[in-house]
Amino acid sequence: MKASNRRAFMFTMMVGGGVLAASRASGQSPAPVATETDPQASALGYKTDGSKVDPARYPQHQAAQVCHGCTFFQGKPDDAMAPCLLLGGKQVAGQGWCMAWAKKA
Repeated sequence: MKASNRRAFMFTMMVGGGVLAASRASGQSPAPVATETDPQASALGYKTDGSKVDPARYPQHQAAQVCHGCTFFQGKPDDAMAPCLLLGGKQVAGQGWCMAWAKKA
């Protein structure tokens, strides 16, 4: 194999691999959304709206504790939804809350 053919082959493989990777990344469906009735979410007292947490049931809740400020929230602070590590990667509301809330460092 000539050196120029080898370069052309390698270039084609790199470009083709990049196109394949990009098409797979864009074709992935988002993670499922966690609901308050999911067993794991329910066990953690997850609420999609942190302002509707029952203070009698969850006295540790504070208004500033919302998912987008939690260590387990895997999105940006302004994301409406993002995966949560505690719920198996299911998406949670950025304004949600659960009793496992831990302040993001």
